Amino acid sequence: MSKIEDIVDTLENKISKVLHRQQVLKSENEKLKDQLQQSLSKITTKNLELENWQDKYNTLKMANTILGSDNDKRETKLKINALIRDIDHCISQLSS
Repeated sequence: MSKIEDIVDTLENKISKVLHRQQVLKSENEKLKDQLQQSLSKITTKNLELENWQDKYNTLKMANTILGSDNDKRETKLKINALIRDIDHCISQLSS
C-alpha cells in the first residue's frame, strides 16, 4: 500500500508543479501581449509622425523650388505637369 501512496503523492506533486507552471506562463503571456500592444501602438504613432514629417519636407522642398532653388526644379516641373494632366483628365470626364 505504501508504494501506491508514494506514487499518488508523487503524481499530485507533479500535477501541482505543472499547474503552477501553467499559471506562471499564462501570466507571462499576458504581460507579453500587453507589451506587444504597447509597442504596436508606439510604432503606429511613430509611422504617422514620420508621414507628417515627410509631407512637411516635401512641401518645403516644393516651396524652395518655386522660390528659385535649382536643386529640385526638374522634379517640381514633372509634378506640376502631372497635376495639369490630372486636371485636364478630370475636365474631359466632366465634359463627356
